[in-house]
Amino acid sequence: MSRTGSHVRRAAKLRRDFYTRGDTLAVARDLLGKRLVVPAPTGERVSGRIVEVEAYLGVGDKAAHSYGDRRTARTETMYKVGGTAYVFFVYGMHHQFNVVAGPEGVPHAVLVRAVEPTEGVEWMLRRRPVRGPRELTSGPGKLCQALGIDRTYNGEDLLGARVWVEDAEPLLADEEIASGARVGVAYAGVDALKPWRFWVKGSEHISRKEKTQLRQNG
Repeated sequence: MSRTGSHVRRAAKLRRDFYTRGDTLAVARDLLGKRLVVPAPTGERVSGRIVEVEAYLGVGDKAAHSYGDRRTARTETMYKVGGTAYVFFVYGMHHQFNVVAGPEGVPHAVLVRAVEPTEGVEWMLRRRPVRGPRELTSGPGKLCQALGIDRTYNGEDLLGARVWVEDAEPLLADEEIASGARVGVAYAGVDALKPWRFWVKGSEHISRKEKTQLRQNG
């Protein structure tokens, strides 16, 4: 396979203190524009620019897996130090990739909902054969399939060599970011309405549902 995106500027991995600063909403917003990198088995870079995320704020957030301090085999990863990958399986068919945020013992996480393919598109298309890049990674299950992320990535250190996030560009300005209610958490009642989902305005790669809502909102 050829190296798609070899022109992409390499950048340093995000440091631990990016994830552990204690403000999960800020971590979520600041992840926008960063690059998620998951090398292929052959070592080639496969990556995507993060364009949509959702924040989950632990024991007091009814939408979080760790609400009420539920410490189970699945949620145990959420209690690890910020900068750990939290990957779970939903609906018997999709993996979802999250970034643990905050200090150890505080079970907050940020779900990466969509990325814009930047490198290794041939690998993505092999794993997820679709008509074009816009359909490759426009949703949390889609991006995991395209990037080859499964449960074996759960608990991986994002400062390691298997999966990481790079500081790919300067922080986006407030006017470049939109926010709204999180998707698929109606069971959380009033917490479902909190505007803890963030996305890059105008991106063609955010989830399909978000595109529809953006059109409706004008």
